[in-house]
Amino acid sequence: MLHPVAELDPADVSPLLGGLSAPLAAISTRSGDVSNAQIAVAVAAASIVPQRPRLIVQIYHTNYTHGLISASGVLAINFLETSQLPLIWELGMHSGRDGDKLGSVSYTTGPTGSPLLEGCYGFLDCRVINAMDGGDMTAFLVEAVTARTNGGERMTWREARPRLPRRWADEWDRKIAGEVDVSLRTMGSIDPAAWSGRPIT
Repeated sequence: MLHPVAELDPADVSPLLGGLSAPLAAISTRSGDVSNAQIAVAVAAASIVPQRPRLIVQIYHTNYTHGLISASGVLAINFLETSQLPLIWELGMHSGRDGDKLGSVSYTTGPTGSPLLEGCYGFLDCRVINAMDGGDMTAFLVEAVTARTNGGERMTWREARPRLPRRWADEWDRKIAGEVDVSLRTMGSIDPAAWSGRPIT
């Protein structure tokens, strides 16, 4: 258990972190016969080698997708195109525990079996090669096994947020507020164990 630290003033932090806005992505995965996808706003490059792309994908423990990724060791990062704003509601506001979120979403699959969303700006189909527990979330280190750029214009959360219908934005804010409360209670409970999934080959 980590020692608690003093909480920082969001007014001081937000201007600093706002510039780190990542492309808006749908993280999809498949474990056994179950496929799922969710919206993620924390995806970052983790390699300077262009032919061996690696990324860090942050998934919260409470998300249904987290268990599927942990079990399968695979995921796809689908970078959303500006015309795909409705997917923020379809994939970001409901849980796969309550039904098939991909039932009305067109997709194909690649080497890992993870759903690759049609119409997206592009995708990286990935396998997990390591992971770091953050208490409330896991930072998965992934390596792409295939990639494709489809074209169009990709979105960031900062660009998408002003375009959301008011009802969606209000519901998103309520959802995030609840998740922040969970994170404040759990982010200090870090499991230091290394990734115990499939071996790197």
